[in-house]
Amino acid sequence: MARIIAFREALREAMSEEMRRDDRVFLMGEEVAEYNGAYKVSQGMLAEFGPKRIIDTPIAELGFTGIAVGAAQNGLRPIVEFMTWNFAVLALDQILNTASKMLAMSGGQIGCPIVFRGPNGSAGQLGAQHSTAFESYYANIPGIKVISPSNPYDAKGLMKAAIRDEDPVMFMESEVMYGDKGEVPEEEYIIEIGKADVKKQGSDVTIVSYNKMMKVALGAAAELEKEGISAEVIDLRTIRPLDWHTILESVKKTNRLVIVEEQWPMCSVSSEIAYRIQKEAFDYLDAPIRRLTAADAPLHYAPTLIDGALPTVDKTVRLVKEVMYSRK
Repeated sequence: MARIIAFREALREAMSEEMRRDDRVFLMGEEVAEYNGAYKVSQGMLAEFGPKRIIDTPIAELGFTGIAVGAAQNGLRPIVEFMTWNFAVLALDQILNTASKMLAMSGGQIGCPIVFRGPNGSAGQLGAQHSTAFESYYANIPGIKVISPSNPYDAKGLMKAAIRDEDPVMFMESEVMYGDKGEVPEEEYIIEIGKADVKKQGSDVTIVSYNKMMKVALGAAAELEKEGISAEVIDLRTIRPLDWHTILESVKKTNRLVIVEEQWPMCSVSSEIAYRIQKEAFDYLDAPIRRLTAADAPLHYAPTLIDGALPTVDKTVRLVKEVMYSRK
């Protein structure tokens, strides 16, 4: 039976259920305990699990990430909350040089089952240093998995899968989505990592997105429907491994592809998708693959510049219409 709950509640349920199931799982990060979480994701968890499993850390990302990586290598299963992924840049040495490489460097003897999670991307007027979207950074690293969900149902099912996974998982949330509500079943369910989801069926064009840009993609599809253009909308959910096969099957049907994402354009997730689809589905394409990304610049503070820099429904609609020229 499904209930309507908020994104933050879906994440909390996933973590709490896994902590009850497995006493090796613990949560650590800035303000996760006494303050109930900077975004109230961990609200009430200290009261249930105590200070040995819900651990407040100093403002020292490299330090507490190193502790978590060491714990993971010695049999525990940490969840690390970063107050924002922008701050996790300080811990990149541990993520890139240790967590992602240890299984390979130890010849399969030492794993690193760990979930790194927190808000990612822009969240309004927070300035350039708090507004970077990091999916493409981490997707570039072999040895880790990258998850970027767009709704409470997917967030809970994928978080449970991430906690049980034997590899390091980067779990990208969005500060502006924590209050978003959606249907989440009461019974347990797990969503397999690496499977995209077709959120809307369509026949004329495929729109691919993930995280909060799914709102833009679905909003554009609704507008296009009014003009007789049927868009199929795919939510990647997982960036690495990338489920390009689902996109491929959709493009075989629609013959057109538009990708919407919050990354900068250079070396982005859309770059990889465009390469894969032109390689595997070249003969099916009736128009060039097009993409809508953030502007190739640091995100400014002024709201007018933010609107100009990020994908919108209007921009997506215009881009889709540009690939519809050869519609039969």
